[in-house]
Amino acid sequence: MSLLIILCLLVYGLAMLFILFYSIAQAHLLYRFRQVRKQGKTPAPPTPDVWPPVTVQLPVYNEKYVVERLIDAAAALDYPADKLEIQLLDDSDDETTSIIRGKITEYPHLNLQHIRRPDRSGFKAGALKYGLALAQGEFIAIFDADFTPQPSFLKQTIPYFANTKLGMVQTRWTHLNTDYSILTRLQALALDAHFFIEQVGRNSQHAFINFNGTGGVWRKTTILDAGNWQDDTLTEDLDLSYRAQLKGWQFLYLPEVESPAELPPVMSALKSQQFRWTKGGAESAVKHLGTVLSSGKPLQTKLHALAHLLNSAVFVAVLLASLASIPLLWAKVNHQLSSTAFEIGKMLLLGFMVISLVYFQANALGKATGRNRVVGFVLYYPLFLSVSMGMALHNAVAVWEGWTGRKSPFIRTPKFNLEARQHTWQENFYLHLKMPFTTYLEGLLGLLFLAVAAWSVTQGEYVMLIFHSMLAVGYLLVFYHSVRSYKHT
Repeated sequence: MSLLIILCLLVYGLAMLFILFYSIAQAHLLYRFRQVRKQGKTPAPPTPDVWPPVTVQLPVYNEKYVVERLIDAAAALDYPADKLEIQLLDDSDDETTSIIRGKITEYPHLNLQHIRRPDRSGFKAGALKYGLALAQGEFIAIFDADFTPQPSFLKQTIPYFANTKLGMVQTRWTHLNTDYSILTRLQALALDAHFFIEQVGRNSQHAFINFNGTGGVWRKTTILDAGNWQDDTLTEDLDLSYRAQLKGWQFLYLPEVESPAELPPVMSALKSQQFRWTKGGAESAVKHLGTVLSSGKPLQTKLHALAHLLNSAVFVAVLLASLASIPLLWAKVNHQLSSTAFEIGKMLLLGFMVISLVYFQANALGKATGRNRVVGFVLYYPLFLSVSMGMALHNAVAVWEGWTGRKSPFIRTPKFNLEARQHTWQENFYLHLKMPFTTYLEGLLGLLFLAVAAWSVTQGEYVMLIFHSMLAVGYLLVFYHSVRSYKHT
């Protein structure tokens, strides 16, 4: 056996072992979720005699398509007007600013402040920190520009802060445009697994959970005690969440409270969002993992934090395993590698089956009923898994940059306001992102895995046919939709 084959076997085995570890953590979260479901809902706390002052922060940067909808939703919040402060944290350099100025005149009875900073330093984290210094509220609710909080949001969340140790309440994202396209359906499937299973599973065992950047409420003193908003990672929400919980603050996740939002309808917008999330997650892992593992937290909490902070590394594992599998397949065909290695590989693939159960459970909790749930899952899940694999190169680059400390600017995700198909995404003024070089590599990888799958059939070797076929489909779909979305910029 050659040194190259041994090296590929080692890389493939380690990558699959990491995926197996991650899947075991997911299986435990699924178990915890099902236990919580059996127990039923925890009774809501009583309504306070006097509602505390609340500041609603709306960080905005060039959001002309959605900012009026955002302001209307914030203005409709059912909360005593004399206790409510709404901050439009406007960093825009386009017509969004004039739209805001005109819109807020429609609500003269509200304390609606249009706040402009001298510069955009720190991006979203900088805007939130700047607004916090001016905020009069005891509690801080935050909504991104594409969110439309329900009127009852504050009255559903604020009473829980009667627990003086509670630092943050996160609610469940729902989706305004799930049915817009296949791409939005696949994103909904992924996000529902996080918001139904992962957040509930972690919170039920007092493990670290994260504020999701929007659709949540913070106790102001918690933010300050944890060191305020910081801009040294691209996921300022995850960073602050770990700092606060390491300081001893409790977090609460409320899956029954919904926060509707828009899903990116095109690949270029999705990629900008995914790059920020995965790179920021990697940066947060570098920043916090050592502290978490050396803390006095229980071993189970540490293991879940390890899986949580390294979840973006799954893309690195998939990329490495897929590339290593090609010479391994060649070695097997040429009788240079025992089939035993592939039998072990099959056992490690059980990790993918466990992860599939998590997504199946999340899908079962969606709006579809009965047979439609099963049919929808059977149709969309294989495609979801393929596209996720096809994102491996793009997201692995983001993870590597995060691990190695390479800095990059905060690239916002363009918002569209495409509900009911009233507009087309091609008309969006903000689709000006330059197509990255990795897009061409995605196309080449798609062709490579297609050729490998075809070659394996000619050799009568089917052990990795499904894996390579899904990689081919995933990379080619990501490449096609990327070119299609970038070419209009």
